[in-house]
Amino acid sequence: MTEPSDDKDLLLIASSGGHLAQLMNLEPWWRGYRRQWVTFDLPDTRARLAGEDVVPAYHPTTRNAKNLVRNTGLAIRMLQRRRPDAIISTGAAVAVPFFLMGKLLGIPRIYIEVYDRFDTPTLTGRICSHLSSVFCVQLEDQLRMYPKATVIGPLL
Repeated sequence: MTEPSDDKDLLLIASSGGHLAQLMNLEPWWRGYRRQWVTFDLPDTRARLAGEDVVPAYHPTTRNAKNLVRNTGLAIRMLQRRRPDAIISTGAAVAVPFFLMGKLLGIPRIYIEVYDRFDTPTLTGRICSHLSSVFCVQLEDQLRMYPKATVIGPLL
Protein backbone atom coordinates (compact mmCIF):
# COMPACT_ATOMS: atom_id res chain seq x y z
CA MET A 1 0.00 0.00 0.00
CA THR A 2 1.29 3.46 -0.85
CA GLU A 3 1.76 6.13 1.77
CA PRO A 4 -1.07 8.69 2.08
CA SER A 5 -0.48 11.93 0.31
CA ASP A 6 -2.28 15.17 0.97
CA ASP A 7 -2.09 16.00 -2.72
CA LYS A 8 -4.76 13.34 -3.33
CA ASP A 9 -8.37 14.37 -2.86
CA LEU A 10 -11.14 12.00 -1.77
CA LEU A 11 -14.90 12.37 -1.76
CA LEU A 12 -16.35 10.16 0.99
CA ILE A 13 -20.09 9.47 0.84
CA ALA A 14 -22.25 7.72 3.42
CA SER A 15 -25.72 7.78 4.88
CA SER A 16 -25.90 8.33 8.60
CA GLY A 17 -25.73 5.51 11.16
CA GLY A 18 -24.06 2.23 10.26
CA HIS A 19 -23.06 3.30 6.74
CA LEU A 20 -21.10 6.20 8.18
CA ALA A 21 -19.70 4.06 11.03
CA GLN A 22 -18.26 1.59 8.51
CA LEU A 23 -16.62 4.34 6.46
CA MET A 24 -15.29 6.00 9.63
CA ASN A 25 -13.49 2.75 10.49
CA LEU A 26 -11.29 3.32 7.45
CA GLU A 27 -9.87 6.44 9.13
CA PRO A 28 -6.35 5.02 9.41
CA TRP A 29 -6.37 4.95 5.61
CA TRP A 30 -8.25 8.15 4.67
CA ARG A 31 -6.92 10.51 7.35
CA GLY A 32 -3.72 11.14 5.35
CA TYR A 33 -5.61 12.50 2.35
CA ARG A 34 -7.47 15.71 1.63
CA ARG A 35 -11.14 14.81 1.81
CA GLN A 36 -14.66 16.05 1.70
CA TRP A 37 -17.72 14.23 3.02
CA VAL A 38 -21.28 14.03 1.75
CA THR A 39 -23.79 12.84 4.31
CA PHE A 40 -26.99 13.87 6.07
CA ASP A 41 -27.07 16.82 8.44
CA LEU A 42 -28.10 14.87 11.54
CA PRO A 43 -26.83 14.81 15.15
CA ASP A 44 -24.81 11.60 14.71
CA THR A 45 -23.07 12.81 11.56
CA ARG A 46 -22.29 16.22 13.06
CA ALA A 47 -20.75 14.52 16.11
CA ARG A 48 -18.73 11.94 14.16
CA LEU A 49 -17.50 14.41 11.55
CA ALA A 50 -16.78 17.44 13.74
CA GLY A 51 -13.93 19.37 12.18
CA GLU A 52 -14.30 17.66 8.78
CA ASP A 53 -15.37 19.31 5.51
CA VAL A 54 -18.98 18.10 5.22
CA VAL A 55 -21.56 18.86 2.55
CA PRO A 56 -25.10 17.97 3.60
CA ALA A 57 -27.08 15.71 1.29
CA TYR A 58 -30.85 15.69 1.01
CA HIS A 59 -32.65 12.99 2.95
CA PRO A 60 -34.48 10.71 3.25
CA THR A 61 -33.12 8.98 0.17
CA THR A 62 -34.71 5.54 0.24
CA ARG A 63 -37.10 5.40 -2.69
CA ASN A 64 -37.52 9.17 -2.58
CA ALA A 65 -37.52 10.50 -6.14
CA LYS A 66 -37.51 14.17 -5.12
CA ASN A 67 -34.34 13.80 -3.05
CA LEU A 68 -32.74 11.63 -5.73
CA VAL A 69 -33.16 14.55 -8.14
CA ARG A 70 -31.92 17.03 -5.54
CA ASN A 71 -28.86 14.88 -4.74
CA THR A 72 -28.16 14.47 -8.47
CA GLY A 73 -28.08 18.27 -8.74
CA LEU A 74 -25.77 18.36 -5.72
CA ALA A 75 -23.47 15.78 -7.33
CA ILE A 76 -23.32 17.75 -10.58
CA ARG A 77 -22.54 21.03 -8.78
CA MET A 78 -19.94 19.49 -6.49
CA LEU A 79 -18.13 17.52 -9.19
CA GLN A 80 -18.02 20.54 -11.49
CA ARG A 81 -16.30 22.58 -8.76
CA ARG A 82 -14.07 19.90 -7.31
CA ARG A 83 -12.74 16.85 -9.11
CA PRO A 84 -11.70 14.33 -6.47
CA ASP A 85 -9.15 11.66 -7.27
CA ALA A 86 -11.64 9.04 -6.06
CA ILE A 87 -15.19 8.70 -4.75
CA ILE A 88 -15.61 6.17 -1.94
CA SER A 89 -18.90 5.10 -0.39
CA THR A 90 -20.52 2.56 1.90
CA GLY A 91 -23.98 3.63 0.71
CA ALA A 92 -26.75 3.94 0.86
CA ALA A 93 -28.85 5.66 -1.83
CA VAL A 94 -27.04 8.99 -1.48
CA ALA A 95 -24.09 7.35 -3.30
CA VAL A 96 -25.98 6.64 -6.53
CA PRO A 97 -25.99 10.12 -8.14
CA PHE A 98 -22.34 10.69 -7.21
CA PHE A 99 -21.32 7.33 -8.70
CA LEU A 100 -23.30 8.03 -11.86
CA MET A 101 -21.77 11.47 -12.33
CA GLY A 102 -18.34 10.14 -11.33
CA LYS A 103 -18.58 7.46 -13.99
CA LEU A 104 -19.55 10.02 -16.64
CA LEU A 105 -16.59 12.19 -15.62
CA GLY A 106 -14.09 9.33 -15.42
CA ILE A 107 -13.50 9.67 -11.67
CA PRO A 108 -12.58 6.34 -9.98
CA ARG A 109 -15.39 5.03 -7.76
CA ILE A 110 -15.01 2.55 -4.91
CA TYR A 111 -18.15 1.11 -3.36
CA ILE A 112 -18.11 -0.99 -0.18
CA GLU A 113 -21.27 -3.03 0.40
CA VAL A 114 -22.46 -3.05 4.00
CA TYR A 115 -21.62 -6.18 5.96
CA ASP A 116 -25.09 -6.83 7.38
CA ARG A 117 -26.58 -7.80 4.00
CA PHE A 118 -25.36 -11.32 3.25
CA ASP A 119 -28.56 -12.98 1.96
CA THR A 120 -29.92 -10.42 -0.52
CA PRO A 121 -28.20 -7.52 -2.28
CA THR A 122 -29.09 -3.96 -1.36
CA LEU A 123 -30.74 -1.81 -4.02
CA THR A 124 -27.83 0.62 -3.86
CA GLY A 125 -25.36 -2.26 -4.11
CA ARG A 126 -27.08 -3.61 -7.22
CA ILE A 127 -26.95 -0.17 -8.86
CA CYS A 128 -23.42 0.76 -7.75
CA SER A 129 -22.01 -2.63 -8.75
CA HIS A 130 -22.49 -1.42 -12.33
CA LEU A 131 -21.23 2.12 -11.67
CA SER A 132 -18.13 1.29 -9.60
CA SER A 133 -14.54 1.07 -10.71
CA VAL A 134 -13.98 -1.25 -7.74
CA PHE A 135 -16.82 -2.99 -5.90
CA CYS A 136 -15.98 -4.41 -2.47
CA VAL A 137 -17.78 -6.70 -0.07
CA GLN A 138 -16.88 -7.37 3.53
CA LEU A 139 -17.76 -11.06 3.78
CA GLU A 140 -16.99 -14.10 1.62
CA ASP A 141 -20.72 -15.02 1.70
CA GLN A 142 -21.50 -11.80 -0.16
CA LEU A 143 -19.67 -13.10 -3.22
CA ARG A 144 -22.78 -15.18 -4.01
CA MET A 145 -24.59 -11.92 -4.73
CA TYR A 146 -21.61 -10.06 -6.19
CA PRO A 147 -19.28 -12.63 -7.77
CA LYS A 148 -16.96 -10.00 -9.28
CA ALA A 149 -16.49 -8.15 -5.98
CA THR A 150 -13.29 -7.90 -3.97
CA VAL A 151 -13.49 -9.15 -0.38
CA ILE A 152 -11.88 -6.65 2.00
CA GLY A 153 -13.00 -8.06 5.36
CA PRO A 154 -15.37 -6.57 7.92
CA LEU A 155 -15.07 -2.87 8.74
CA LEU A 156 -16.87 -3.16 12.08
